[in-house]
Amino acid sequence: MALNLTVKYRLITLLIVLTAYSSCTKEEYVTIDSKPVVADLTQVPYPKLSDYNFFEGALKNLKPSFGVIPYKPVTELFSDYALKKRFVWMPNGNKATYVNDYSVLNLPVGSVLIKVFYYNNVQPNNTTKIIETRIMIRKSTGWIFANYIWNDEQTDALLTTRSTARDLSWKDDNNVIHTLNYRTPEVDFECLRCHSTFNNQVINPIGIKPQNINYNFNYADGSKNQLDKLIEFGYLENNLPDQINSTVDFNDTSKSLDLRVRSYFDANCAHCHENGGEASSHNLRFAFNETINPMKMGVSARAAHYLEGYNNVTVTPGNVNRSILHYRMNTENDLLYIMPPLTRTKRHVEALQLIETWINSL
Repeated sequence: MALNLTVKYRLITLLIVLTAYSSCTKEEYVTIDSKPVVADLTQVPYPKLSDYNFFEGALKNLKPSFGVIPYKPVTELFSDYALKKRFVWMPNGNKATYVNDYSVLNLPVGSVLIKVFYYNNVQPNNTTKIIETRIMIRKSTGWIFANYIWNDEQTDALLTTRSTARDLSWKDDNNVIHTLNYRTPEVDFECLRCHSTFNNQVINPIGIKPQNINYNFNYADGSKNQLDKLIEFGYLENNLPDQINSTVDFNDTSKSLDLRVRSYFDANCAHCHENGGEASSHNLRFAFNETINPMKMGVSARAAHYLEGYNNVTVTPGNVNRSILHYRMNTENDLLYIMPPLTRTKRHVEALQLIETWINSL
């Protein structure tokens, strides 16, 4: 009788333990996806920008949904004075990893990069007008492009692979009115020219590098270093080095002339002037980590092409009028020499002033 009672006691105890463990296990591992963004990799790209739920409320307000994190390179690619807003989103439980200071973060499969192009003070009514939203999505087979053109009502944007054009006038901060014919890229060709190498056609992002976002951004909940924000939100592994060799704002006169020039060239030229890039045949390399050597930027270097009156020198120290690089940045009408050949039809006046000061200082 005693033996039977002991067995019964042990069985009851074991049943209680197993029940408790089962209950705890069920409660502990329930996951709730609170992110409203929809990015089914078997269905993207969607026909409308609104299909992704990247933004809350009226789409044109660009109020990011939960998990859609804004970011901004300290110096941006010039695109005919278009203003830009950038965002990154990642699926639950996935993190980007650091590669090095000058390489794009290794973003996980399912990640989406969003870039919105717009102008303020568009004439005749001084309104804000969003032109296009370009997104990049990382599938298991690699990155894809999707370009969305906004309607005139600014209620949504539709997917297109074709180039579009529209006349646009806007007023700058000095009340000067500018006009241009704004052209969006042909996705299957022109996007590849900047975002891939000609050797393998592998598509890659450009701007989201540690060196470019290692500075504070004003988020809705306050100012914070962008890398720290990504780590805090769970989008980036916390394994960054103590020091990151970072680019600077090319407009920041508190920084050295050398750093400002190198940062501008990195943002506007490096992605083509790299091994396998569209301009790889030129003897120039504009990546920030390479331009410690000024010859990489063409200083006293023989140019790969001829321009009458310029002595075939890319940058002639102390002489703007004998520097082919300056001519290419300055021209608006010479389509053979305009540089960069994409995104620009107007002079970037502020950058030209910087480059002139730099050349004259050499």
